[in-house]
Amino acid sequence: MEGNQYAVIGLGRFGSSLAKELIKLGYEVLGIDKSEETVHELSGFLTHAVEADATDEDMLRSLGIRNFDCAVVAIGDDIQASILTAIVLKDLGVKKVVAKALSDLHGKVLQRIGVDRIIFPERDMGARVAHQLASPNLLDYIELSEEYTIAELSVPAKLSGQSLGQLDLRAKFGCSIVAINKQSGMVIAPTADDIVESNDIMVVIGTNEQIETLERSTYK
Repeated sequence: MEGNQYAVIGLGRFGSSLAKELIKLGYEVLGIDKSEETVHELSGFLTHAVEADATDEDMLRSLGIRNFDCAVVAIGDDIQASILTAIVLKDLGVKKVVAKALSDLHGKVLQRIGVDRIIFPERDMGARVAHQLASPNLLDYIELSEEYTIAELSVPAKLSGQSLGQLDLRAKFGCSIVAINKQSGMVIAPTADDIVESNDIMVVIGTNEQIETLERSTYK
């Protein structure tokens, strides 16, 4: 998903992790929480942090929420507040609304009201979701350590038809393609002669910085 401005509503463990990672990736983040203490704690990390009730439509409108590229409803344990906030965001015309679901049933309700993407935090860590939101081509992201990451990236049209030898990601970015997921099946430990096509998915390993540089250079 392209865009530079994200609103994260609900700054508990998941919301704050997501918001901080988006900041690390270079995006502007507005954090909203009803706890004055939480907002105070995070105000130094985020672009803006506001103490507010996110179910209040007038308040969200006054913050210019409809101008944000994406709003994430990360409200912790109040299903009603989560659903009402998502409805208000959709009504205000936010381009993309993502919401955390606390159960399968909650997820189904969010889907019914038109939420664009539903996250189950026990399956999706905040940092991982931040990377997926920030890059539409990043299909999955697993942090192996503080430094190393495995990422699944869709092959952009401009790289289609090239061999791994021609791409030479190791020389250009320092990261390596360890597998290619093709429609015909998975190619493990591909050679320099293997060719990537538009529908393929590259499984890339490298440092967080190398993978971010690859994304920026290849997809922008």
